[in-house]
Amino acid sequence: MKKGTGMSAFNDRYNFLLNKARQAMRCGHCAWAVQSTGEKIAVALVLNRADWLEELGYTLAEAVERIGQDWVAIITQVAHQLAEEGA
Repeated sequence: MKKGTGMSAFNDRYNFLLNKARQAMRCGHCAWAVQSTGEKIAVALVLNRADWLEELGYTLAEAVERIGQDWVAIITQVAHQLAEEGA
């Protein structure tokens, strides 16, 4: 198996997105604003921030298409993790 594939890649993406979403939750728009476009879209989806997607000019459908299925697959899991943390 190539490096960066399989479960390891999933865990890396999960932890990366979880940390980016936590930053945006703690610091708000200022933390989100310095992220890449793909990161912004994924975080906005995790945090259910349609207003942030709108700011980027993306609809929900366009946002899902933009980030791709690998990232879409972990959006709800990250959102559930944040909810469990009491965020």
